[in-house]
Amino acid sequence: MDRFADRVLARRFGIDRNLFAFLAPLAAGSMDVTRLAESLNLTKAAISKRVPLLEQEGWLTTSADPDHRRRVVVTLTPRARLLVTEAGELLNDRFAALLHQTRIDPERLHRQVRELIDATRALETEPELP
Repeated sequence: MDRFADRVLARRFGIDRNLFAFLAPLAAGSMDVTRLAESLNLTKAAISKRVPLLEQEGWLTTSADPDHRRRVVVTLTPRARLLVTEAGELLNDRFAALLHQTRIDPERLHRQVRELIDATRALETEPELP
């Protein structure tokens, strides 16, 4: 699926899946660096390193949080918002068609993946193994 998404995104939009995945959480609205890092399961350092490059490329803007001056808020540019919207819709449509073609029930698959994620997160609360 990742290779397919990479191909679609490269052909249609000239980007790779990693850029799309980095920008996608911001489609719901601006986030500070900490929250973006959590949503992407990356470190704040990794986010802080990448944000200036994406800002230079015109994908993001940054600003100081008026309530917490040291907090950096990251926002999609209009260009990035359009990309995330169009690419997201295209990928969703293509994957929905694939699920239909393979007769996989997307709601059941979603429930099962959700259960797996929840079970994996529960492992984080278990005591360390000897």
